[in-house]
Amino acid sequence: MNLQSNTTIIKNKVGLLNLAEELGNISRACKLMGFSRDTFYRYQKAVDEGGVEELIDKSKRKPNFKNRCEPVIEKAVLEMALEEPAWGQTRVSNELKKRAITISPAGVRCVWLRNDLENMKKRLKALDEKVASEGHILTESQLKIMERRQVEKEAHGEIETEHPGYLGSQDTYFVGTIKGVGRIYQQTFVDTYSKIAFCKLYTMKTAITAADMLNDKVLPFFEDQNVPMLRILTDRGTEYCGKVEEHPYQLFLAIKNVDHTRTKARHPQTNGIVERFHKTILQEFYQVTFRKKIYNSLEALQTDLEAWLHKYNFDRTHQGKMCCGRTPWETFEDGKKIVLAKMINGKISKEVIDAQNSAMKITEREF
Repeated sequence: MNLQSNTTIIKNKVGLLNLAEELGNISRACKLMGFSRDTFYRYQKAVDEGGVEELIDKSKRKPNFKNRCEPVIEKAVLEMALEEPAWGQTRVSNELKKRAITISPAGVRCVWLRNDLENMKKRLKALDEKVASEGHILTESQLKIMERRQVEKEAHGEIETEHPGYLGSQDTYFVGTIKGVGRIYQQTFVDTYSKIAFCKLYTMKTAITAADMLNDKVLPFFEDQNVPMLRILTDRGTEYCGKVEEHPYQLFLAIKNVDHTRTKARHPQTNGIVERFHKTILQEFYQVTFRKKIYNSLEALQTDLEAWLHKYNFDRTHQGKMCCGRTPWETFEDGKKIVLAKMINGKISKEVIDAQNSAMKITEREF
Protein backbone atom coordinates (compact mmCIF):
# COMPACT_ATOMS: atom_id res chain seq x y z
CA MET A 1 0.00 0.00 0.00
CA ASN A 2 1.41 3.39 -0.92
CA LEU A 3 2.00 6.32 1.42
CA GLN A 4 -0.99 8.30 0.16
CA SER A 5 -3.39 5.43 0.87
CA ASN A 6 -1.93 4.96 4.35
CA THR A 7 -2.30 8.69 5.08
CA THR A 8 -6.00 8.60 4.08
CA ILE A 9 -6.68 5.56 6.27
CA ILE A 10 -4.94 7.12 9.29
CA LYS A 11 -7.03 10.28 8.91
CA ASN A 12 -10.22 8.20 8.99
CA LYS A 13 -9.10 6.28 12.06
CA VAL A 14 -7.97 9.40 13.93
CA GLY A 15 -11.16 11.12 12.83
CA LEU A 16 -13.20 8.37 14.48
CA LEU A 17 -11.32 8.80 17.78
CA ASN A 18 -11.64 12.59 17.69
CA LEU A 19 -15.34 12.47 16.84
CA ALA A 20 -16.05 10.10 19.72
CA GLU A 21 -14.21 12.44 22.10
CA GLU A 22 -16.02 15.49 20.75
CA LEU A 23 -19.49 13.91 20.95
CA GLY A 24 -18.82 12.10 24.21
CA ASN A 25 -20.66 9.15 22.71
CA ILE A 26 -18.71 6.24 21.21
CA SER A 27 -21.79 4.47 19.78
CA ARG A 28 -22.95 7.55 17.90
CA ALA A 29 -19.46 8.27 16.55
CA CYS A 30 -19.11 4.69 15.29
CA LYS A 31 -22.54 4.86 13.63
CA LEU A 32 -21.73 8.16 11.90
CA MET A 33 -18.30 6.98 10.67
CA GLY A 34 -19.41 3.43 9.77
CA PHE A 35 -17.20 1.57 12.25
CA SER A 36 -18.02 -1.04 14.89
CA ARG A 37 -17.43 -0.45 18.60
CA ASP A 38 -14.87 -3.28 18.64
CA THR A 39 -12.92 -1.51 15.91
CA PHE A 40 -13.03 1.75 17.89
CA TYR A 41 -11.60 0.12 21.02
CA ARG A 42 -8.90 -1.60 18.93
CA TYR A 43 -7.83 1.74 17.44
CA GLN A 44 -7.93 3.41 20.85
CA LYS A 45 -5.76 0.68 22.40
CA ALA A 46 -3.24 0.91 19.54
CA VAL A 47 -2.90 4.70 19.98
CA ASP A 48 -2.54 4.37 23.77
CA GLU A 49 0.22 1.80 23.40
CA GLY A 50 2.25 3.11 20.45
CA GLY A 51 0.86 6.43 19.24
CA VAL A 52 -0.77 7.35 15.95
CA GLU A 53 1.89 5.41 13.98
CA GLU A 54 0.32 2.18 15.20
CA LEU A 55 -2.73 2.92 13.03
CA ILE A 56 -0.71 2.35 9.84
CA ASP A 57 -1.76 -0.85 8.10
CA LYS A 58 1.14 -3.26 8.22
CA SER A 59 1.60 -5.87 5.56
CA LYS A 60 1.29 -9.42 6.89
CA ARG A 61 3.44 -10.74 4.08
CA LYS A 62 6.83 -11.92 5.28
CA PRO A 63 9.78 -12.48 2.97
CA ASN A 64 10.77 -16.12 2.54
CA PHE A 65 14.55 -15.98 2.68
CA LYS A 66 14.80 -19.70 1.87
CA ASN A 67 13.55 -18.98 -1.65
CA ARG A 68 16.07 -16.24 -2.34
CA CYS A 69 19.14 -16.85 -4.47
CA GLU A 70 22.54 -17.17 -2.86
CA PRO A 71 24.41 -13.95 -2.00
CA VAL A 72 27.08 -14.78 -4.59
CA ILE A 73 24.47 -14.99 -7.36
CA GLU A 74 22.73 -11.81 -6.21
CA LYS A 75 26.06 -9.99 -6.23
CA ALA A 76 26.71 -11.14 -9.80
CA VAL A 77 23.26 -9.90 -10.91
CA LEU A 78 23.83 -6.50 -9.31
CA GLU A 79 27.26 -6.16 -10.91
CA MET A 80 25.84 -6.97 -14.34
CA ALA A 81 23.02 -4.48 -13.80
CA LEU A 82 25.65 -1.74 -13.78
CA GLU A 83 27.94 -3.33 -16.37
CA GLU A 84 25.11 -3.60 -18.91
CA PRO A 85 22.22 -1.38 -17.75
CA ALA A 86 20.39 -1.76 -21.09
CA TRP A 87 20.09 -5.55 -20.86
CA GLY A 88 16.76 -7.07 -19.89
CA GLN A 89 16.23 -9.82 -17.35
CA THR A 90 16.30 -12.64 -19.95
CA ARG A 91 19.56 -11.40 -21.48
CA VAL A 92 21.15 -11.12 -18.02
CA SER A 93 20.02 -14.65 -17.15
CA ASN A 94 21.48 -16.07 -20.36
CA GLU A 95 24.77 -14.19 -20.02
CA LEU A 96 25.22 -15.34 -16.42
CA LYS A 97 24.77 -18.96 -17.53
CA LYS A 98 27.95 -18.52 -19.59
CA ARG A 99 29.72 -17.78 -16.31
CA ALA A 100 28.27 -20.95 -14.72
CA ILE A 101 25.82 -18.87 -12.66
CA THR A 102 22.27 -20.19 -12.92
CA ILE A 103 19.35 -17.89 -12.23
CA SER A 104 16.01 -17.54 -14.02
CA PRO A 105 14.83 -14.29 -15.67
CA ALA A 106 12.20 -14.00 -12.94
CA GLY A 107 14.95 -14.41 -10.34
CA VAL A 108 16.92 -11.60 -11.95
CA ARG A 109 13.90 -9.32 -11.76
CA CYS A 110 13.35 -10.19 -8.10
CA VAL A 111 16.94 -9.14 -7.35
CA TRP A 112 16.40 -5.90 -9.24
CA LEU A 113 13.17 -5.16 -7.36
CA ARG A 114 14.80 -5.71 -3.97
CA ASN A 115 17.57 -3.28 -4.90
CA ASP A 116 15.41 -0.68 -6.70
CA LEU A 117 16.94 -1.44 -10.13
CA GLU A 118 13.91 -2.80 -11.97
CA ASN A 119 14.14 -0.46 -14.97
CA MET A 120 16.93 0.99 -17.11
CA LYS A 121 16.40 4.52 -15.81
CA LYS A 122 17.14 3.39 -12.25
CA ARG A 123 20.13 1.30 -13.35
CA LEU A 124 21.60 4.27 -15.21
CA LYS A 125 21.08 6.44 -12.14
CA ALA A 126 22.92 3.88 -10.01
CA LEU A 127 25.75 3.84 -12.60
CA ASP A 128 25.96 7.66 -12.46
CA GLU A 129 26.27 7.50 -8.66
CA LYS A 130 29.01 4.88 -8.91
CA VAL A 131 30.95 7.00 -11.41
CA ALA A 132 30.60 10.05 -9.16
CA SER A 133 31.59 8.30 -5.94
CA GLU A 134 34.26 5.86 -7.12
CA GLY A 135 35.58 7.51 -10.28
CA HIS A 136 34.55 4.42 -12.25
CA ILE A 137 35.76 4.43 -15.89
CA LEU A 138 32.93 3.68 -18.30
CA THR A 139 33.24 0.82 -20.77
CA GLU A 140 32.38 1.14 -24.46
CA SER A 141 28.90 -0.37 -23.98
CA GLN A 142 28.22 1.91 -21.01
CA LEU A 143 29.25 4.95 -23.05
CA LYS A 144 26.88 3.91 -25.84
CA ILE A 145 23.90 3.63 -23.52
CA MET A 146 24.77 6.99 -21.96
CA GLU A 147 24.77 8.54 -25.45
CA ARG A 148 21.46 6.88 -26.21
CA ARG A 149 20.00 8.32 -23.02
CA GLN A 150 21.12 11.77 -24.23
CA VAL A 151 19.26 11.16 -27.49
CA GLU A 152 16.10 10.23 -25.58
CA LYS A 153 16.36 13.37 -23.48
CA GLU A 154 16.67 15.55 -26.57
CA ALA A 155 13.84 13.68 -28.25
CA HIS A 156 11.56 14.84 -25.47
CA GLY A 157 12.48 18.47 -25.98
CA GLU A 158 15.20 18.66 -23.34
CA ILE A 159 17.64 20.75 -25.39
CA GLU A 160 20.79 21.70 -23.53
CA THR A 161 22.17 25.10 -24.53
CA GLU A 162 24.97 26.96 -22.75
CA HIS A 163 25.34 30.29 -24.56
CA PRO A 164 24.52 32.09 -27.84
CA GLY A 165 25.87 30.12 -30.79
CA TYR A 166 25.99 26.87 -28.82
CA LEU A 167 23.08 25.41 -30.77
CA GLY A 168 20.97 26.91 -33.55
CA SER A 169 17.66 25.45 -34.68
CA GLN A 170 16.63 25.60 -38.34
CA ASP A 171 13.44 24.51 -40.07
CA THR A 172 11.31 25.10 -43.17
CA TYR A 173 7.86 26.68 -42.79
CA PHE A 174 5.22 26.66 -45.52
CA VAL A 175 3.66 30.15 -45.53
CA GLY A 176 1.04 29.55 -48.22
CA THR A 177 0.30 30.33 -51.86
CA ILE A 178 0.00 33.89 -53.21
CA LYS A 179 -1.55 34.62 -56.59
CA GLY A 180 1.10 35.72 -59.05
CA VAL A 181 3.92 34.50 -56.77
CA GLY A 182 3.16 30.85 -56.12
CA ARG A 183 4.05 28.70 -53.14
CA ILE A 184 6.05 30.47 -50.45
CA TYR A 185 8.43 28.76 -48.05
CA GLN A 186 10.18 30.35 -45.10
CA GLN A 187 13.62 29.29 -43.92
CA THR A 188 13.70 29.87 -40.16
CA PHE A 189 16.64 29.99 -37.76
CA VAL A 190 16.36 30.43 -33.98
CA ASP A 191 19.28 30.58 -31.54
CA THR A 192 18.19 28.15 -28.82
CA TYR A 193 19.80 30.19 -26.03
CA SER A 194 18.72 33.76 -26.75
CA LYS A 195 15.71 32.93 -29.02
CA ILE A 196 16.93 35.55 -31.50
CA ALA A 197 15.40 34.65 -34.88
CA PHE A 198 16.08 35.06 -38.62
CA CYS A 199 13.74 34.32 -41.53
CA LYS A 200 13.97 34.48 -45.30
CA LEU A 201 11.28 33.72 -47.86
CA TYR A 202 11.68 31.56 -50.99
CA THR A 203 9.47 30.09 -53.69
CA MET A 204 11.08 26.67 -53.36
CA LYS A 205 12.30 24.28 -50.68
CA THR A 206 15.80 23.05 -51.51
CA ALA A 207 19.20 22.55 -49.95
CA ILE A 208 20.43 25.68 -51.75
CA THR A 209 17.80 27.89 -50.12
CA ALA A 210 18.51 26.35 -46.69
CA ALA A 211 22.21 27.16 -47.05
CA ASP A 212 21.54 30.59 -48.58
CA MET A 213 19.60 31.75 -45.52
CA LEU A 214 22.52 30.85 -43.24
CA ASN A 215 25.02 32.50 -45.55
CA ASP A 216 22.96 35.66 -46.05
CA LYS A 217 21.61 36.35 -42.57
CA VAL A 218 22.67 34.02 -39.77
CA LEU A 219 26.43 33.50 -40.00
CA PRO A 220 27.22 37.16 -40.88
CA PHE A 221 25.30 38.26 -37.76
CA PHE A 222 27.19 35.89 -35.47
CA GLU A 223 30.51 36.85 -37.08
CA ASP A 224 29.77 40.55 -36.52
CA GLN A 225 29.04 39.79 -32.87
CA ASN A 226 32.24 37.71 -32.58
CA VAL A 227 30.18 34.71 -31.43
CA PRO A 228 31.02 31.42 -33.19
CA MET A 229 28.17 29.16 -34.34
CA LEU A 230 29.06 25.67 -33.14
CA ARG A 231 26.13 23.45 -34.12
CA ILE A 232 22.83 23.56 -36.00
CA LEU A 233 19.87 21.27 -35.35
CA THR A 234 17.50 20.40 -38.22
CA ASP A 235 14.92 17.77 -39.04
CA ARG A 236 15.61 15.03 -41.57
CA GLY A 237 14.05 16.79 -44.57
CA THR A 238 15.72 16.49 -47.97
CA GLU A 239 16.73 20.15 -47.87
CA TYR A 240 18.96 19.37 -44.86
CA CYS A 241 20.04 15.76 -45.31
CA GLY A 242 21.59 13.67 -48.06
CA LYS A 243 24.94 12.28 -49.09
CA VAL A 244 27.48 14.37 -47.23
CA GLU A 245 29.89 14.64 -50.16
CA GLU A 246 27.16 15.82 -52.56
CA HIS A 247 24.56 17.65 -50.50
CA PRO A 248 24.91 21.49 -50.81
CA TYR A 249 23.62 22.24 -47.30
CA GLN A 250 25.87 19.74 -45.55
CA LEU A 251 28.86 20.79 -47.66
CA PHE A 252 28.21 24.42 -46.69
CA LEU A 253 28.18 23.55 -42.97
CA ALA A 254 31.39 21.56 -43.38
CA ILE A 255 33.11 24.51 -45.09
CA LYS A 256 31.96 26.85 -42.31
CA ASN A 257 33.08 24.33 -39.64
CA VAL A 258 29.57 24.09 -38.17
CA ASP A 259 28.45 20.69 -36.83
CA HIS A 260 25.13 19.33 -38.03
CA THR A 261 22.71 17.47 -35.74
CA ARG A 262 19.50 15.87 -36.98
CA THR A 263 16.39 15.28 -34.92
CA LYS A 264 15.37 11.78 -33.97
CA ALA A 265 13.11 10.21 -36.59
CA ARG A 266 9.39 10.78 -35.96
CA HIS A 267 10.12 13.09 -33.02
CA PRO A 268 9.37 16.66 -34.21
CA GLN A 269 9.33 17.83 -30.57
CA THR A 270 13.14 17.59 -30.66
CA ASN A 271 13.09 20.80 -32.66
CA GLY A 272 10.40 22.29 -30.45
CA ILE A 273 11.97 25.75 -30.07
CA VAL A 274 11.69 26.60 -33.76
CA GLU A 275 8.27 24.91 -33.97
CA ARG A 276 7.03 27.18 -31.17
CA PHE A 277 8.43 30.20 -33.02
CA HIS A 278 6.43 29.19 -36.10
CA LYS A 279 3.26 29.29 -34.01
CA THR A 280 4.18 32.79 -32.79
CA ILE A 281 4.95 34.16 -36.25
CA LEU A 282 1.72 32.70 -37.61
CA GLN A 283 -0.43 34.28 -34.90
CA GLU A 284 1.36 37.62 -34.56
CA PHE A 285 2.47 38.31 -38.14
CA TYR A 286 1.00 36.27 -40.98
CA GLN A 287 -2.60 36.09 -39.73
CA VAL A 288 -2.53 39.83 -39.08
CA THR A 289 -0.72 41.10 -42.19
CA PHE A 290 -2.70 38.95 -44.66
CA ARG A 291 -5.93 40.48 -43.35
CA LYS A 292 -4.63 44.02 -43.84
CA LYS A 293 -2.68 43.84 -47.07
CA ILE A 294 -2.60 42.08 -50.43
CA TYR A 295 0.90 41.10 -51.55
CA ASN A 296 1.90 40.90 -55.19
CA SER A 297 5.58 40.11 -54.72
CA LEU A 298 7.85 38.13 -52.45
CA GLU A 299 10.01 41.19 -51.80
CA ALA A 300 7.10 43.19 -50.32
CA LEU A 301 6.26 40.39 -47.92
CA GLN A 302 9.93 39.99 -46.99
CA THR A 303 10.15 43.71 -46.17
CA ASP A 304 7.20 43.53 -43.76
CA LEU A 305 8.58 40.29 -42.30
CA GLU A 306 11.92 42.01 -41.56
CA ALA A 307 10.08 44.82 -39.75
CA TRP A 308 8.21 42.31 -37.58
CA LEU A 309 11.40 40.36 -36.85
CA HIS A 310 13.08 43.55 -35.65
CA LYS A 311 10.26 44.07 -33.16
CA TYR A 312 10.43 40.40 -32.14
CA ASN A 313 14.18 40.43 -31.55
CA PHE A 314 14.61 43.89 -30.00
CA ASP A 315 11.27 44.99 -28.49
CA ARG A 316 9.11 41.98 -27.69
CA THR A 317 9.78 40.36 -24.31
CA HIS A 318 10.18 36.59 -24.29
CA GLN A 319 9.15 34.24 -21.49
CA GLY A 320 11.45 31.39 -22.50
CA LYS A 321 13.75 29.47 -20.16
CA MET A 322 16.79 31.65 -20.78
CA CYS A 323 15.06 34.95 -21.57
CA CYS A 324 12.94 35.20 -18.40
CA GLY A 325 11.11 38.33 -19.54
CA ARG A 326 14.01 39.90 -21.46
CA THR A 327 14.00 40.49 -25.20
CA PRO A 328 15.99 38.03 -27.34
CA TRP A 329 18.57 40.73 -28.04
CA GLU A 330 19.06 41.48 -24.34
CA THR A 331 19.44 37.76 -23.68
CA PHE A 332 21.96 37.51 -26.51
CA GLU A 333 23.99 40.45 -25.17
CA ASP A 334 24.09 38.99 -21.66
CA GLY A 335 24.97 35.54 -23.03
CA LYS A 336 27.97 36.94 -24.93
CA LYS A 337 29.74 37.26 -21.58
CA ILE A 338 29.68 33.47 -21.25
CA VAL A 339 31.16 33.10 -24.74
CA LEU A 340 33.92 35.63 -24.05
CA ALA A 341 34.86 33.79 -20.85
CA LYS A 342 35.52 30.63 -22.91
CA MET A 343 37.53 32.37 -25.63
CA ILE A 344 41.29 32.28 -26.04
CA ASN A 345 42.82 34.82 -28.45
CA GLY A 346 39.40 35.68 -29.83
CA LYS A 347 38.33 32.07 -30.41
CA ILE A 348 36.77 29.37 -28.28
CA SER A 349 39.51 26.88 -27.49
CA LYS A 350 39.41 23.47 -29.16
CA GLU A 351 39.15 21.78 -25.76
CA VAL A 352 35.98 23.69 -24.95
CA ILE A 353 34.44 22.93 -28.36
CA ASP A 354 35.33 19.23 -28.05
CA ALA A 355 33.77 19.10 -24.60
CA GLN A 356 30.60 20.77 -25.88
CA ASN A 357 30.39 18.53 -28.92
CA SER A 358 30.88 15.46 -26.73
CA ALA A 359 28.04 16.58 -24.47
CA MET A 360 25.75 17.05 -27.46
CA LYS A 361 26.82 14.02 -29.50
CA ILE A 362 23.91 12.23 -31.12
CA THR A 363 24.13 8.86 -32.77
CA GLU A 364 22.76 9.34 -36.28
CA ARG A 365 21.74 7.01 -39.05
CA GLU A 366 23.90 7.58 -42.13
CA PHE A 367 22.04 8.41 -45.33
